[in-house]
Amino acid sequence: MKRLYIILIFCFSVILAKDLQRSKILISPWKFEIGDDIQYAAAVYDDENWEEISVPSSWEKEGFPGYDGYAWYRVKFKFKEYDENASYYLKIGAIDDCDRAYINGNMVGFTGSFPPDYITAYNVQRQYLIPRDYLNPDGLNVIAIRVYDSEGPGGIVWGDVGIYQTTPEISPVVELSGKWSFRKGDNSDWSMVDFDDSDWDSIFVPGIWQMQGYADIGFAWYRRRFKIDPIWEKESMILLLGKIDDMDETYLNGKLLGKTGEIAEKDGLIPVNNWEYNTLRAYYIPKNLLNFNGINTLAVRVYDGQIHGGIYEGPVGIVTRHQYLNMKEHHRSDGYYDFWDFLEDVFGK
Repeated sequence: MKRLYIILIFCFSVILAKDLQRSKILISPWKFEIGDDIQYAAAVYDDENWEEISVPSSWEKEGFPGYDGYAWYRVKFKFKEYDENASYYLKIGAIDDCDRAYINGNMVGFTGSFPPDYITAYNVQRQYLIPRDYLNPDGLNVIAIRVYDSEGPGGIVWGDVGIYQTTPEISPVVELSGKWSFRKGDNSDWSMVDFDDSDWDSIFVPGIWQMQGYADIGFAWYRRRFKIDPIWEKESMILLLGKIDDMDETYLNGKLLGKTGEIAEKDGLIPVNNWEYNTLRAYYIPKNLLNFNGINTLAVRVYDGQIHGGIYEGPVGIVTRHQYLNMKEHHRSDGYYDFWDFLEDVFGK
């Protein structure tokens, strides 16, 4: 059953792969150190005396036979050409078993879960969005990867490794990809603006929650706070939440903004339909609901009925109505056709 679960995650990650172009090839060797110390993530850490290792390749093949446990990788790079309009991703192949990845000391993603709540993701190729603020376009950048291996081959064992870029189909007025607060379970109080979520976990959005160490959850909530520039006050705005597996209720500043699917429990069962997980969430924001002079709070209630869960695919952010219409027109011209397009064509707009 565990192997089937990992295979399903692997297949899903392949489906989600974006059409990326390599921007910077991360050529071997990388720096490598056995053991575990969070200081190794820092951009300024001195790794001069570390061993050198080829990537991708299991660390057993690189002169560390029989070792199971924690280890760290580090590598430095500069951009030859930096495009401020592009989105950049770190691809680090498949890691046996789990990892946390850092750019210039900032965590950009993780897959699997470290002990004591260990979950392997040994055959999943990692791809992490890098927030632009984390990159140094004119100087040195440092990648640090924390890895745990429980048995057998360990480390960055195979796959594509590098910095990749793509031109986003839409540039949100407010970018909401990145770290969100996250908690398993279900409580209506979690939609409230003044709820204290300071002790919640952090999770990366977009991303399957099983790949981030949360298996077989059922209900969970996401929360995120943001500001929006008053220059957009007269515009009609839309919240994009990408795709969610399976169903959601989304609250903005304590008010229900929109929902996809019906997640009210009935006799202990929650039916899941085939269209919900593949529906792009787009919710119109009433003009009196946004706070243009302070903090806004998003809270997303999610129910996952099977296999994968969470806000797993972008775009995630706030856009203007004009941007949204252009995006939908682009999707239609490319042959994209979702459930809501079907309803519009059958029943009228």
